[in-house]
Order: sequence, then structure tokens, then C-alpha cells
Amino acid sequence: MKILIEQYGYDKDRLSIILDPHYFTEMRDGKAKIPYVGYFLSRKIPDTVFILPKVFIIYGKAFGEYELEEIIDFDNLKQEHKANVFSLSVWIYRAIKLYFQRKDKASDEAEIMQNVVSHQGPSNETMIDIVLSLLKFDKEHKSLFTYITRLKHSGQNKIHWQKTISKTKALIQNGVPVYLNPHTKQKDINFDEELIVLFYSVLNYLAQEFKFNVRPAFGYELLKPENIQSMIESGKGVRVLRQNRRKYFTDEMVQLWNLLFTFFEQSQYVQSKDNQDEQAMLVREFNLVFEDMIDSLIGDNNLDHRLKKHKDGKIIDHIYRDNSLIEDKKQIYFIGDSKYYKDDNDIGPDSIYKQFTYAKNVIQYNIDFFNQDPEAFERTNLQYRDNTTEGYNITPNFFIRGHLQAEQLNNYSNANLQLEKMIDGKSHRISYHFENRLFDRDTLILQTYNINFLFVLACYVLGAGERTQEIRKIFRENIKKVLQEQYDFYAMTPREEINAEEFIKDNFQQLLGKVYTPYDIPDTQQYFALALDKDKKYNDENEYILNLVDTGFYCKQCSLGQDPRTVLPTVVQPERAIQPVSLLTTHHIQRYPTQHFLIGCYHSKEQLDWIMGKNDKGTNLYNVRLKKRGSDVRDGALSPTYLASLDVKFVILYEYNAENKGYRVFHVHHHATLDEERMKKALYPNPQGNYLCYVFDEEVQLSTRISLHDIITDAKLLPDYIDGTPIFETGDELMKYIV
Repeated sequence: MKILIEQYGYDKDRLSIILDPHYFTEMRDGKAKIPYVGYFLSRKIPDTVFILPKVFIIYGKAFGEYELEEIIDFDNLKQEHKANVFSLSVWIYRAIKLYFQRKDKASDEAEIMQNVVSHQGPSNETMIDIVLSLLKFDKEHKSLFTYITRLKHSGQNKIHWQKTISKTKALIQNGVPVYLNPHTKQKDINFDEELIVLFYSVLNYLAQEFKFNVRPAFGYELLKPENIQSMIESGKGVRVLRQNRRKYFTDEMVQLWNLLFTFFEQSQYVQSKDNQDEQAMLVREFNLVFEDMIDSLIGDNNLDHRLKKHKDGKIIDHIYRDNSLIEDKKQIYFIGDSKYYKDDNDIGPDSIYKQFTYAKNVIQYNIDFFNQDPEAFERTNLQYRDNTTEGYNITPNFFIRGHLQAEQLNNYSNANLQLEKMIDGKSHRISYHFENRLFDRDTLILQTYNINFLFVLACYVLGAGERTQEIRKIFRENIKKVLQEQYDFYAMTPREEINAEEFIKDNFQQLLGKVYTPYDIPDTQQYFALALDKDKKYNDENEYILNLVDTGFYCKQCSLGQDPRTVLPTVVQPERAIQPVSLLTTHHIQRYPTQHFLIGCYHSKEQLDWIMGKNDKGTNLYNVRLKKRGSDVRDGALSPTYLASLDVKFVILYEYNAENKGYRVFHVHHHATLDEERMKKALYPNPQGNYLCYVFDEEVQLSTRISLHDIITDAKLLPDYIDGTPIFETGDELMKYIV
């Protein structure tokens, strides 16, 4: 067996002895390098050749210990390393074969398939496949072999005296009969045992070639390796197995027969003079395999393809959804790029620039989605922008590189995800337009991680399972840690009698990119996040911001992921009493000719308290039921399309069946769509489906009185009107009901 490593400059003459010229590239000074990784059965030697990834070059030596020319001959490895190196070679082979199968089934990218060289044989299996199948059968059927051995040997040498006396002659010696050829209980050929002997003889033959350990064969006398070789060359192995094919009846022994027949048939084909093919399973660009390995570990293949393949032609290596960094109720996309080999030049300015561009493209994709259909985007549970502060969520962005140390060579279970310093010595790189604005759209953070190559390899071949969430959690926690090393994070809540939206609007230029509302807390109290860069050059700016914020908010330091309610006081905004008419802001109906007035009712004092935000219920809003697609049997449900066409500026509120008692008018600040879960959090009783909620900012008065009785009476004449359903009138239409 031969061991080579990709991209290393070998002596060309020595390489030519092992491989044909089309498998390597000539260099200067009589050197040549191999661009492939994988398995190769050379007809020139003949022998098995494994070409390993260059990640196994540690500190300039193979596996951190051997000169690369030295280990071309496998026998030069230390005895304690041989089994381990064979195991590594087989894992690489299995990964390449899995990559070939995955791309063959799921990809139409011909250029990727051109990187795979696959020559197998008549059974579509290489010798490595057959070796692995035989080892797997041995591992899974230990108890079967033990049972057959014990069963067939139990009483086997016991003499059958009745047959011995009746069918053989005895010699009389000293008056005592002596039987020289007694009948025993078993004289027939045991075909099961014969197959077992052949099986272990083949394993012993392969163990000599591939240097793996094989367990003892229960005391059977095995065929020597040269006998197995002779059976291959002469074709005797195939002939013997064909003759005995119908003498095995149990499923296990039939399976074993098939494995051995495949071995002899394939071996005979490989070693025959007529065979002009060379067995191979090679990949030219192993970085594509490693990319697929990482993607199978952390990526998400169920996302919209436009998130991975961008309009500008760029393709992201890895993208998946996970909880946001500030709190864990909303989610964000994590974006990664993989480099399978640690090279000082592989993460240069070009790679960094491209990675920042990937993040900007993903952000724009989600903002486009939000602008086109805010309600649908709300249902995704993603959060990219906050309209109140115009701040942006933090988009995690990282490189991940395969890494291997000598002490990890036999450790497939250790994730060992380590944050690496960037070229400039920092743990991360930041791209920005404006300094000290973490919550700005153009502020992007990039990190680099090293991960145990063997761990990724094992997860790829065996399946990642729960390790996916483990790795994603490590990414998230590391990014949070790095952010908290550079930024001070605060939680804020408005002081009594402070309107947070107005405060932020009045101080927008100072707070832009520094404040953000990430918290999804079912509370009438508002919470904001503030992030300030720790760099000393921002000390004066940060002190000014903290003093400014203090005039309108309670503000306390709050680490990422911490509930702001644990550091901030509970603030009870003073209840807004019904003001004398003369003190309410007056609005003239005629100034809103095309805008709409919503005339809505409430059924009880409890419902009014919820609408007005009393007793810690509600949030000063009025809700309208939304129709689902198709039929909707809920009374009062209205079409979302219809409501979206209305520009509602005021809500006129009255008690059901008591419109003659009067009404109250409220100015609408904004509206939002809330689902059942959000309505439950707002303590709305028995929510069903989605609701459009009109949020008030103040109670006002109209310059003239209107007749609600006449409005409702006219509405009842409409064929589709349901009693109690909200009524929408424009300013011009409302002028008809002035009294």
C-alpha cells in the first residue's frame, strides 16, 4: 500500500513509477504534484494507493511526524500508526464516495461532477468497498459465528457404536475387540464451516495488504495468504463458490457467500491481464468535498435558493437560521464560508470583501421581502429591521477552516471549534460606514474559526445528528462573546410620561445605529437595546449618548441574551384620564377628505379596559379580525386586502347598542398585524386567527359632532353588513352625518 498527499512536490521519477502521467502535474526541478485526493488501484505497481488531503501535513511533516517521501511506502510507518493511517484513508475514501453520490442525485452542475474520477469495476464496487463490507459483516455477526462453531462441534467426535459394530471389522487384541475406523456422529462436509474458514482466510489475506487488525478465527486452520492469491489468479475462488451456492440456506450465510463471491470476482478482474481499467475514486478539488462536509454539518438545505445563489452571481457556501444574538425569540440568518486547509493566503482582502457582500445580499433579500409583504415576513419570525429606531439586527458572518493537530489524529468526536485571530491580530474584522453604530445596516462583523477536520469528516460519513445544534450553539455563543468584548450593551425603558417614539424621533441623528428594539416581550412596557463601542476614542461620544438617553429612559447595562426586565424597573405610565373637551386636540373632519375614520364598538367595561391599556392589559389599540383565505365564518372578519387599501387616521369608539350615549375619538399612530400568539401575549381573551390592530397615540376631539345612530342605521341597510362590524368612512362621507 502507498500513501501520497495532494499538492506536495514529489520527485517526478518516483511518482511515475506509481501513477500514470495524467494523474499528476509536472513542476520545475524534476518535481511533480498530485491535484487529486482519494483511492487508486495502480496497475503499474500493482498496489493500492491512497492520496490524502494536505490537511494531514502538520508542521511540514505527514501527520506531524514523517517526511512525506518517507511514507510513500506504507511499511515505513511505525507499527502503532499503521492501523490508524489505514482508518484515516478509508474515512477519506468514504467521504469522497458520499460526495459523489450526493452530487449525482441532487446536483445538475456538470462542472462539479467533472472533478470526480470514478472507475470501479463489474460489480460497481471498488476493493475498498468490498473490504469495508467484509469487516462490517464480521463485526455484526460475531455471535453467529460462535453459535455455528459450537453447534457443529458439539458431539462431533462422539462414536456411533451401533454403526461401528455392524459395518466395520474389529481386530482382537488380548481378547479385546479394537475398531480402527469407528463411525462418528458427523462425517458429512460442513459447508457453513467451510465458508467461515474461507471468510477468515480472506480477511487475513486483506489484513496483510491493508494493515488492519482482524480478530482470531475460533481455532480454525486458515488458508495461507498465498493460497488465497492463487485462488484469485487461477479463478478457483469463483468456481468453488459457484459450485456451493445452493448449499446455504440461512440469510446470513447467503449474504456471506455473496460478499466472498464479489471479492473473488472483483479481485480476479482487477488482476487479470485483460483488464485495462484502473480502479479509482478520486476528487480533483477536495475543497468542494470539505464545503459539502461543512454544509451537511451546519447548513440548511430547505431555504429559498435565492438566499444561497444571489442575483449578482455570488454563491454562499453555508447559510442557516438561528436565534438572534441579543435575544432568542426572533431569528436571523448565519452566513459562513469554508476553507478546508489553513493557509495564510486563503483569507485575504478579496475573501473578506466577498463575505461582507454575501451578508449585504442576504440583508437586502429580507428587506425586500419585508417591504413586499410585511404580514408574511412577520410570520417567518425573522427580524432584520426595526421601524421605530430604524436600527438593524446583527448579522453573524464567519469563515470556518479545517484544522488538525497531531494529538487529534485519533479523535473523531471532538468538535474543537476555536476562534482564530485574523491577519491583523484581532479576533474579528468589522466593516462599517459610520463608526460606533453597531445596529447600522452597513456594520458587519466577520470571524474565523478552526474546526477539527476529523470531527467534520466523521459527521459527514456517519451523519451529524444532534451535533448540528451543538456546533451552531458554539458559533452563536462565540459571536456574542466577541461582541461583548468590543461593545457595552444596555437595556432601556422609557421613564414615566415619556413617549419613546417621539423621544427617538427628536434625537434621531444622535441615536441612529446605536439603539434597536430586539425584544419580543408580552408587556405594555417598551424595551430597547443600546450598544456603544468600548474604544477609548468614543468615550466623549458615549458619555453624551448616555446622558441624553438618561433624560428619557431608565438605562442599565444588560448583556446579550439577558432579559431586560431583570435589570430595569417596572414603569407604570400614568393613566390617561378623560380630559375636558376644551383640553383635547381638535381635528377638523374636512381636513381629511380621503383618509378614513373607523367607527368601532366595545361590548363591556372589561373590553374597554383592555383597549385603553388599563390594569396591565392591552396596549392602547383597537383590533379588527382578519379573514383567512377562502371562507371565514367568524363574525366581523374583514379582508386583509380591503383593510390594506384604507388610510385610517382616527378611531371613533362607542359602546355596543348605546351609540346615543356618546363616543370617544383617538388618533391612530400606526397599525400592525398580530397573530393568535401575539394577541395571547397581549392578554386578549380567546384570540382566533390574525388581527389588524390600530394603535393610538392620543385621545382627540372632532371640531363638529356627528350622529353615530345615523351612521349605524345606514350601515345596517347594506346587504353584507354584520351587526357590530367596524364601519369605515372617509372624511367626505362623514361630513354627511354632522349634526
